[in-house]
Amino acid sequence: MSQLSLFDARTGTLLNQTSEAVLITELLGYAGVLFRQWPTPVTLTAQSSAEQILQAYQPQITQLQQQEGYQTVDVISLHPDHPDKAALRQKFLAEHTHSEDEVRFFVRGQGLFCLHMQGKIYQVLCCQQDLIAVPAGTPHWFDMGSAPDFAAIRLFNNPSGWVANFTGSDIASRFPLLA
Repeated sequence: MSQLSLFDARTGTLLNQTSEAVLITELLGYAGVLFRQWPTPVTLTAQSSAEQILQAYQPQITQLQQQEGYQTVDVISLHPDHPDKAALRQKFLAEHTHSEDEVRFFVRGQGLFCLHMQGKIYQVLCCQQDLIAVPAGTPHWFDMGSAPDFAAIRLFNNPSGWVANFTGSDIASRFPLLA
């Protein structure tokens, strides 16, 4: 189940928490973050290929590409047996920004986006059917947990794909992560 936890960035105090999709959409919208839930009519497994995933959601992908100008689309899929899971987790846990929006649509599993905005930390647990678009320049980090098991469609304006600018801050170490 999707969840938003809102913390004071300075003190770490929990300010608000909700699992109501309408409220998550509204609170993130006030901060300039797009959050939607798309139907996931296709049953996908850990064995589903990137091509199968992209084909299943081609109408939604095409719509977003036309509306927002995204040039590149791919799929990130990790499972608990992935040999580089620990290194990948550490890479994404460091606070960073991007020169473009970070757009993810979860088609299987879950991941935790932590957004550092307006003196607050917005922790968004994204699950199957959640679409999130983190605005360009927003400091954030992502946690896939110690046993990652998810697949997400990624959309980019940059043909090079995922390019991070690390902030050097240790703020991510001060907030809860996935088990």
